[in-house]
Amino acid sequence: MAEQATPATAREWHLAARPQGWPVPADFALVEVPVRTPEPGEILVRNAFLSVDPYMRGRMNDVKSYAPPYQLGRAMDGGAVGYVVASGAEGFAPGDAVLHGLGWREYTTLDARHAVKVDPDAAPLSAYLGALGMPGMTAYAGLLAVGGLKEGDRVFVSGAAGAVGSMVGQIARLKGASLVVGSAGSAEKVAKLVDEYGFDAAFDYKAAPVAEQLAKAAPEGIDLYFDNVGGDHLEAAIGALNVHGRVVLCGAIAQYNATSAPAGPRNLALAIGKRLRLEGMLVNDHAALQPQFVAEVSGWLKSGELRTEETVVDGFENATEAFLDLLRGVNTGKMVVRLEG
Repeated sequence: MAEQATPATAREWHLAARPQGWPVPADFALVEVPVRTPEPGEILVRNAFLSVDPYMRGRMNDVKSYAPPYQLGRAMDGGAVGYVVASGAEGFAPGDAVLHGLGWREYTTLDARHAVKVDPDAAPLSAYLGALGMPGMTAYAGLLAVGGLKEGDRVFVSGAAGAVGSMVGQIARLKGASLVVGSAGSAEKVAKLVDEYGFDAAFDYKAAPVAEQLAKAAPEGIDLYFDNVGGDHLEAAIGALNVHGRVVLCGAIAQYNATSAPAGPRNLALAIGKRLRLEGMLVNDHAALQPQFVAEVSGWLKSGELRTEETVVDGFENATEAFLDLLRGVNTGKMVVRLEG
């Protein structure tokens, strides 16, 4: 990493207007702000990669949720990795690579207690936003701690070509699932799930009704459904689940941009007779699993048993377009924005 002079000002993305339905470029503003010298206990970081994630859409609405809404006229935040350029904190020195939560900025000054040093030699820096970061931990904790995956389970995951879904399917396979089925939004993604990620079956949810395709892919039903989509996928899974089946409610991207109430699931009453368990999850509830997660997943990455893919968008000025493409399902694997080479 070559040394660079710290500029007096840098850019950050602000939420300019609350989206009505699908976000549009006019909902965001690229703003120039002063770069602040760190005070005692703080570090100044030059961001190298930013994360864009589906949950960010919910934070653009002015509603009470598990994470506070973004404020109008203020910088948004999210996962980022970068390099310390100045430090007022013990244990952090210029050149250290760190993971933190103040993305959507070129430079940021933050309390060092909210940053974690990472090793760019152990894994590519961007991996700490994906396989070794929040999406990977979501897949791992959701599948094992919340879903209670057991050897021999038949597993279905929606949004299976995304950052979380692609890891869910692979971890299920590595942990002994007898069948792993995924849904994705194109024939190319479906082929990748089967040919590269080792799914037993996959289907394009745009090609035919989800329930019909799931019944063909899993004729003996499913035991565990990992939900990233909601809507018709959740309805289809409830229909396909066997007695004492489990659902991990991780995301509902199908309705993030909806302006009316979702159509389903209309068959929730089936959960009674089947004695289903549907449980929501937030990754922050499972911090105790972090050491186990890093050890096991990094081992799978090194051995090649677990494959990951990134969709990399170059240029900080393209961050909002990367986010919009994420909502449209353009990405395969983790979507990240690269600020520098």
